[in-house]
Amino acid sequence: MTVHFVGAGPGAADLLTLRAARLLAEASVVLYPGTYLDPDVLAHCGPQARLVDTQSLDLDQITAELVSAAQAGGSVVRLTSGDPSLYSALHEQTKRLDAAGVPWQVTPGVPAYAAAAARVGRELTVPLVAQSVVLTRTQARSTPMGTGESLRGYAASGATLVLHLAITRIEALMAEIAPEVGEDCPVVVVYRASQPAEQVLHGTVASIAGLVAEADLRQAAVILVGRALTPTGSGESYLYSAERDRDAKRAAGPGGAW
Repeated sequence: MTVHFVGAGPGAADLLTLRAARLLAEASVVLYPGTYLDPDVLAHCGPQARLVDTQSLDLDQITAELVSAAQAGGSVVRLTSGDPSLYSALHEQTKRLDAAGVPWQVTPGVPAYAAAAARVGRELTVPLVAQSVVLTRTQARSTPMGTGESLRGYAASGATLVLHLAITRIEALMAEIAPEVGEDCPVVVVYRASQPAEQVLHGTVASIAGLVAEADLRQAAVILVGRALTPTGSGESYLYSAERDRDAKRAAGPGGAW
């Protein structure tokens, strides 16, 4: 049987995709990250499902559960928080499944950064302010960053920054990027976006660490940094401009240039 890696979204039970809800309802075994997941998401599981909380398991133990469940002939779901394309250990798990000869598929989910941006009603790409978004994390007790990856370098680009797995080091990180973005640069921290325990903190590079310490946030938070959060001097998209030649686009056909 196939192992399905399913994005559980940011936490709200009604922010799963229709496909994710169907797979959960059909599954005989569901592995889920108890640290980050709102329990209401598991209400999509059928009464036949055996639920396995992976927060105390290492990668080999998780893989063993997946392989044994699949080989037993059941329908298996491995839930990930947010979307499997970000910080889900998808690569490591699927490599082990390939070695065991177990087929797998991926179902995307709503990423946490998208839920955080929606919560504060902000577009992360604003014309003439920021047209790029950098999704990254920091290194502490974690895998080393790749060669050439530098938070300060990303900050210098002017892109909107989305920092995952970084809330416990926010003071040091803000000090690192302050020379590039300015101490007045807007910062938003969204803790457990879309979940009942959600908290939203608005501040600046200079002030946000103090707000996080006061709120005692230690995990499951997304940090958004950038001028797009409170845009001034912004423009408007050429895509929707009244001055854009839409007749030329139509004449070019489906494969034509914008």
